[in-house]
Amino acid sequence: MSNKPIIAWWSAGVTSAVACKLIIDEFGADRVRLIYFKIDSAHLDNERFIKECEAVYGKKIEIHRSAKYTDQFDVASKTRYINGPNGARCTLELKKNVRYKVEEETDFEHQVFGFEYDKKEINRAIRFIEQYPIAKAIFPLIENKITKPQSLHYLENVMGIQKPAMYSLGYSNNNCIGCLKGGAGYWNKIRVDFPETFAKMAKIEREIGNSCLKNKEGRVFLDQLDPNAGRREAPVLPDCGNFCDIEFSDIPSKRLEEIYVDPRLLRSVNK
Repeated sequence: MSNKPIIAWWSAGVTSAVACKLIIDEFGADRVRLIYFKIDSAHLDNERFIKECEAVYGKKIEIHRSAKYTDQFDVASKTRYINGPNGARCTLELKKNVRYKVEEETDFEHQVFGFEYDKKEINRAIRFIEQYPIAKAIFPLIENKITKPQSLHYLENVMGIQKPAMYSLGYSNNNCIGCLKGGAGYWNKIRVDFPETFAKMAKIEREIGNSCLKNKEGRVFLDQLDPNAGRREAPVLPDCGNFCDIEFSDIPSKRLEEIYVDPRLLRSVNK
């Protein structure tokens, strides 16, 4: 049996927190390295969440961060780039590049990701395994048929930890405050909940001549955003993952239905 470490990516979100607990239960705390990419724009409540999770896990969460940038605003200001066809620059600089460094320095057995039990997420997991076999990825929530709502129930009622503050405020993920992937409805909610963050990003947009949002006519600067735009939409955000962009994630894999019925087969995809 291998004694190589298991890298579990802890993102301060509900699903990753539960996935880390499940993997510790499976492999033992001594073998699991819990890694968090810290960003200055995260909610202060994350510090409470870290400590409470550490108490349940029985071990510390390692803090890693970019050596060049402090948060998404710093990335946007210095690179003069926000987002585009290849995604948001901040995800690359603040998460992916940090993850690549950990990968290069560690002889690991597996990497753990908090994709939940949902057909779309299962398909993304299959595609991820196919495209990045080097990660030797495993997905505890999928394997245990745990959905995102069930993850929240597990966090609060089994682990005994209150959900992060961003969820209580109505956000679908615990991303950094002022996510550059957010839409009009999201940014109008930020305008109300975190007006200083909204003003900060609006100022950066004008300084670099680029913006977070766009419509059919082109770019929409935050200081021009209609306060009612997107208000009927829930402020749903894509997960700001520390994994690579996944190609063909919207095209169902031939194995999707088979693995949906028996998620344990997921570990056989890259064997």
